Amino acid sequence: MGRVRVAAGLLAGVVAVGLCVVLVDTYVLRAEWWQVRHTVTGEPVAPQSAVGPPPGPLAVSWERATRAHRGSVAGYDGVAYQVARGQVVTASAHGIEARDARTGAPRWSYRRAGWSLLGWTSTGSRVAAYFERDGDRGDRALVAFDALSGALLWRREDERPAAVSRTTLRWPSGAGVLLTTDEGRRTVFGVSAVTGNRVWRLALPHGCRLFEGGAHPSDGREDLVALGLSCAGPGDGGHRSRLLAVDPAKGLGRWEKRLGARESPEVSMLEGVTLVSDGTALRAFDDGGRQFGVWKGDGVCGDLMCPGVVTPGRLVVVYHPDGTGGGTGDGGTGDGGTGDGEDGAEEAVAEGTGGEGARMEALDVPSGRVAWHRDVPDYAALAQAGGQVFALRPRLAERLLPAGVDIVQPGDGSTTTAPAPFTMDPDLPGVRPWLAAAGGLLYAALPQAAPRPDGGARLIALRGGLTGTGPPELGGVPREDWPDACALLKKPDLAAARMTGYATEPSRASAGTVRLPHPVSCTYEPRGGRVRTGGGRGSPAPEPSGSGSASPRPSAGPEQAVPDGDGRKRDGPETDDPKKDDPKKDGLEREGAQEPAIAGLTVSVRWVADTDAAASWMLETLQAAQAQSRRRRDIGADEAYEIGPTAGMIALRVGRCVVMVEAGRPPGAAARFSRSVAYRLRHMAQPGSGS
Repeated sequence: MGRVRVAAGLLAGVVAVGLCVVLVDTYVLRAEWWQVRHTVTGEPVAPQSAVGPPPGPLAVSWERATRAHRGSVAGYDGVAYQVARGQVVTASAHGIEARDARTGAPRWSYRRAGWSLLGWTSTGSRVAAYFERDGDRGDRALVAFDALSGALLWRREDERPAAVSRTTLRWPSGAGVLLTTDEGRRTVFGVSAVTGNRVWRLALPHGCRLFEGGAHPSDGREDLVALGLSCAGPGDGGHRSRLLAVDPAKGLGRWEKRLGARESPEVSMLEGVTLVSDGTALRAFDDGGRQFGVWKGDGVCGDLMCPGVVTPGRLVVVYHPDGTGGGTGDGGTGDGGTGDGEDGAEEAVAEGTGGEGARMEALDVPSGRVAWHRDVPDYAALAQAGGQVFALRPRLAERLLPAGVDIVQPGDGSTTTAPAPFTMDPDLPGVRPWLAAAGGLLYAALPQAAPRPDGGARLIALRGGLTGTGPPELGGVPREDWPDACALLKKPDLAAARMTGYATEPSRASAGTVRLPHPVSCTYEPRGGRVRTGGGRGSPAPEPSGSGSASPRPSAGPEQAVPDGDGRKRDGPETDDPKKDDPKKDGLEREGAQEPAIAGLTVSVRWVADTDAAASWMLETLQAAQAQSRRRRDIGADEAYEIGPTAGMIALRVGRCVVMVEAGRPPGAAARFSRSVAYRLRHMAQPGSGS
């Protein structure tokens, strides 16, 4: 009898312990009350009109930075945005949040501690987010919210999204239905965004499955979604990709197209048009599945999806005409293209994108007839609103700091250009450059290296700025406000660094059709060892990533005024004066000479803003795009940063001017000359600066 009691007691203890473990796991470890941070709002918000800012200078209305989250699932650490219903929705691995699109004020948010957001979508007035527990991909949750208030509608643990894009974290939905899939990705389900219940089931064609982990393998709008499929091919047992268009309301396949490659395609759904790039061509289909446009080439879109927008009756797309991702087409420069512009000035070409130019083309829908085309910079993103196309170029001009915004008229391709009040490096990870226009504002998302080391993304809302007395291509700043880069170092500054045997090589720049009156960059080279190129050699343009300088480009204008080392100008090009180039007089022996005291000295005026605050913001976005950046408080400037792994590059601001000083060696030379430049800028006669 005693043994029975002992056994019963042990059994009861085991049951109690097991029950406690279950209760702790259910109501503590997995409890929502401590894992979830959820805020909601009851404030109404009015929808925005479909119009962007007017042509002309742009100013920052508000901005918000989002830190990248390196979760346990590699490749899903990006940040994505959407502007709709008067709100800006931001999705990252941290969670999802909505802000007032006009002011940037927070409205609602949802995060789960120890979980990562791996997908999100929206349809109608509903937003859904997909989470997985860090370190346990089998523990997942699909959560739906009211788009305006953020109120939780339902949560499911047995659904997984269909074909999530790594670059935007979005998966397709439409007509109030979310698309999900099974473990093998061979079946697609339609889940009601209102109730969370399955409303239809669609088996994929035999031998086909959804792509997983593709950059952008699917996309959708309210009346149609497109899914990239990996299908078994004939012959060698390989696979070919296909594109399947599905009616999200009924779960019926509309049409199916075979593509030309095995890899996951990139899909973009526009109004009445489906764009797909499969590594062999860029193709455009109408809603009936008829292909009305094709651009062939394995690099026609480069490394990213070709930007495209649809205006009433017309598709506008940007691609690389030579199919290699870096060509300039078959002649002509167009507005903003490559080659020589007015007065021999160099036209702007976007840097940091790996190519020399691209082509913008407008097609009539659905005939496919080309209405116009022109060579353009390598635009990072497009948006359309109010019958205008907004194009983001990574650089306004080759030797200038800001990004640029082109406003293109879809009727004839005519363009106006304005500087963006920020600098950017589109090659940084974190977010694919993105544009949207609504409510008289232009929203731009760009990657940044800060906060280091993870980096993140910055969303900037731009409004129309004040129109100054200068040209809009310079942000309204008069051309005469730009200082001469070769006058920022005087003869005593150079002599103190034993640079008596050096000469200046100026470089000029243009913004659109506006040519700056003074050199914007000045390189100092030893007279005895300099290689002459007629009009002088251009200085390197700084890469926003801080990884080095771009290749020099020839300067424009053979009969420009060339300043000497003491700041006085000589009319006409520099000539090879034997007396001036005498090696003994310069203290440099041509044979057996010692290394020059200073190597690679370049002073560049990168931007002159309309106010001190605007110049400070430009410098802030520059340092935020650098892999390495350190604040310097000993330069004597209003602000200064040391860029890159060594002390050879310093970016500084004095008043409205942002200047770059580069010196390869010796260590500390860049800081010494930066102090001299800051002093000259403070004592230089300039129009009064705003604040």
